[in-house]
Amino acid sequence: MLGLMNASVFEMVAIWGVLLIAFMGLGYALFLRKQVLAHDKGTQGMQDVWNAIRTGADAYLSRQLKSILPLILVLTGVLFFSVYVIPPSDEALKRFSNLTPDLVRLIVGLGRAAAFVMGAFFSLTVGQFGMRMAVEGNVRVASASRRSFAEALKIAYRTGTITGMLTDGLGLLGGTLIFIIFGIASPDVLLGFGFGGTLLALFMRVGGGIYTKAADVGADLVGKVEKNIPEDDPRNAAVIADLVGDNVGDCAGMAADIFESYEVTIVSGLILGLALVSITGELKWIVFPLLVRGIGVLSSIIGTYLVKGSKKEDGKGQDAFKSINRGFYSSAAISIIAFLFLAHYYMHEWRAFFSVAMGIVLAIVIDEITKYFTHTHHAPVKEIAGSSRTGAATLILRGLSIGLESSAWQFIVIALTIMAAIVIYWGQPVVFILYGVAMTGIGMLTLTGNNVAMDSFGPIADNANGIGEMAHLEPKARQIMADLDAVGNTTKAITKGVAIGSAVIAAVSLFGAFLTDVTKVQAQMGIAESLRLLTTGIRVSEPIVFVGLLIGAAIPCLFSSLMINSVARAAALIVDEVRRQFHIPGLMEGKVKPDYKKAVDICTISAQKELVGLALIAVLSPLLIGMVLRVEALGGFLAGVIISGQLLAVFMATAGGAWDNAKKTIEDGLYGGKGSEAHKASVVGDTVGDPLKDTSGPALNPMIKVINMVSLLAAPIIIHYRITNAGVIISIALCVVVIFGAILYSKHGVLSFRKKSEVGF
Repeated sequence: MLGLMNASVFEMVAIWGVLLIAFMGLGYALFLRKQVLAHDKGTQGMQDVWNAIRTGADAYLSRQLKSILPLILVLTGVLFFSVYVIPPSDEALKRFSNLTPDLVRLIVGLGRAAAFVMGAFFSLTVGQFGMRMAVEGNVRVASASRRSFAEALKIAYRTGTITGMLTDGLGLLGGTLIFIIFGIASPDVLLGFGFGGTLLALFMRVGGGIYTKAADVGADLVGKVEKNIPEDDPRNAAVIADLVGDNVGDCAGMAADIFESYEVTIVSGLILGLALVSITGELKWIVFPLLVRGIGVLSSIIGTYLVKGSKKEDGKGQDAFKSINRGFYSSAAISIIAFLFLAHYYMHEWRAFFSVAMGIVLAIVIDEITKYFTHTHHAPVKEIAGSSRTGAATLILRGLSIGLESSAWQFIVIALTIMAAIVIYWGQPVVFILYGVAMTGIGMLTLTGNNVAMDSFGPIADNANGIGEMAHLEPKARQIMADLDAVGNTTKAITKGVAIGSAVIAAVSLFGAFLTDVTKVQAQMGIAESLRLLTTGIRVSEPIVFVGLLIGAAIPCLFSSLMINSVARAAALIVDEVRRQFHIPGLMEGKVKPDYKKAVDICTISAQKELVGLALIAVLSPLLIGMVLRVEALGGFLAGVIISGQLLAVFMATAGGAWDNAKKTIEDGLYGGKGSEAHKASVVGDTVGDPLKDTSGPALNPMIKVINMVSLLAAPIIIHYRITNAGVIISIALCVVVIFGAILYSKHGVLSFRKKSEVGF
C-alpha cells in the first residue's frame, strides 16, 4: 500500500476492509432501490400528481447545476494553484521522497483539485440521487397505505435509507481512497475533498430552502388562511411547488448537509491524527477514525433493516416512531460494542473508545432535547397550541421563548461534551484534546445512515399524504399517511438538531486543525515556538482578535437575514400568483385545473438567483478578515461564527418545528380544529417558522463549515504575505467589492415586490 508508510499488516488489511465496507454501503443502497421500485405506483390519478412532482424536481435540479457549475470550475483551478504559493508540507515531501519538490507540488495540487471535484460530485450525487429516489418512493408509499400500515412504513423508511447509505458509502469511499493513495500527506488533499462537499451542501441547502419555503408560505397564506381550504387542495396553484419543495429542501439539502459533516469530521480527524503521529510515531491515530466509520456503516445497515411495522392493516396501536427508534438504538448498541473491542485490541487504550462513545451519547441526547421541544406529546408544543386561543401574537411569542430555551440547553450539552474531551485526555498536550473532540464528531456521525433515513422519511411521508389528498384516496389510507406524516415532522426536527450539533462539533474540530496547520507553517518559517499559534492560542484579550470575534458573530446574523428576506420576497410572488389563479372562472368549483408549472417556475428562478451571492459571502469573508486582520484574528473570527451560528441555528430550527407541530395538533381537532380562529393563528405561526426551520437555520450548518474550510486552506498562505504586498491589497479590494455587491444583490427588489403584492386583482 503505497501511501501507508510503516503500517502493520493489520492496518493494511483493515484499511482495505474499510474500502470494501464503503462499497457494501453503496451496494445496500442499490439493493434497497430495487426493492422500492418493485412496488406499484397506484392509480392513474396518483401517478398524475406524482409526475407533476417529479417533473418539477428534475427541472429545479437541472437549473441548479447550471447555476453552480461555473463557480465549481473556477474554484477547482484556485485549489490547484493554491499549493504553489507555499512550500510543500514535510509530510508530502516524506510521502513522495523520491520526487523533486516541484513534482510533489504538482501531485498534491492535482490531488487537491481532483479531491475537490470528487467531494462536490459526491455531495451532488447524494443530494440528487437521494431526492430522486424520495420522489420514486412517495407515490409507492401512498399506494401501499391502501393495503397496510406496515408496508407503507417499510417503503417510506427504506427509501430514505437509500440516501443514508449513499451518504455513508460515498463519504467513506472518498476519504479512504485519498488516504490509501496519499498516506501521511492525505490532509493536504482531504482539504479539497471536504471543501467540495461543504460548498455543494451550502448551494443545495440555500437553494432548496428558499424554494421549499417560498412555496409553502405562499400556499398556506392564501389557501389555508384566505380561502380556508385544505393544505394539499388541488385547486391551490402552489400545491405542487410545495410538494416539490419538500424534496429539494428536506431530501437533497439535508442529505448534502450531513454528507459534508461526515466528510469534514474525517478531514479534521486525520489532520489532528497526523499531528499525533508526529508526536508518538504510531499510525493508529489516523487509521482509527476510518475503522470507526467502517463500523458505523455496518451497524447502520443492520439497524435500518430492523425498522418495520406489524401486519395489522389499519396501523391502529402501532407507533412508527418507536419502530424507527428501535433501528436507531440497535445501530448505536452495535457500534458501541464494536468500538470497545477496537479500542482494546487495536488502540490499546480506553480514551479513544470514550471519545467516540461520547459522540453517540451526544447524538442521542440532542435527539431527546429536540424531541422534547418539538414533539406533539410534550409540554412545549402543547403550550404553543394553547397560546393560539389568544391569537397569533401570543403563539409566536411562546414559540420564540421555546426556541431560545432549547438553544441554551443544546449549547450547554455541547459544552459539556467538549469538557468531557478535556477530562478524557487530561494532562495531555492540547492536540490530544482537540483529537478527542474530532473523535466525538466522528462518533456522533457514526449513525449517519440512520439519521439521513429518518430525515428523508419525513418528506417522503409528507409527499405521500399530499398525493393521497389530491388523488382523493379512501379514509383508511389517508389516516395511515397522516400518521406517518406526523412522525415524519418529528424525525425531521430531530435530524435537524443532530445536523446542527454535528456542524458545531465538526467546526470545533476544524478549529483545532486550523491551529495545528498554522503552527506547522509557522515552524517551517522559523518562527519561535513561544510565538506559534498552538502555544499562544487565540488571545481574545488582544483588541484586533476581539474585532475578528465580533465580525464572525455578525456573519450568521447577516446570512440569516438575507435568506429570510429571500424567502419573503419569493413567497410574495407566490401569494400574488395563487391569488391571481383563484380568480380564474371555474377553478374554485373544480372545473378548471390551476397552472402548477407557473408556481414551480417562480420558486425555481427565485431560489437560483440567491445561490452564488450567498456562497460568495461565505467563501470571501474569511479571506478578507485573514488578509486585513491577520491569522490570529481569523481564529477569533472562526470562534465568533461557530458560537453565533450554533445559537441561531438551534433557535430557528426548534422554534419553527414547534410552531409546525402546534399547528398540526390543532388541525387534528384541538381548540376547534381546522378553520377555527386558533387554527388561523397557528398557521400564521407556522408560516413565520417555515423559513426559520427549513431555510436559514439549516443553511447555517454548511455556512459555518465553508468558512472553516476556507480558513484552513487560506491560513498557510496568509501567513506568508503582509498586508503591504500589492497582490494582497488588490485581493482585499476585490473581496470588499464582491462581498458588498453580493449583499446588495441579495437585497435587491424588495420594494418592487412589496408594491406588486399590494396591487389588487
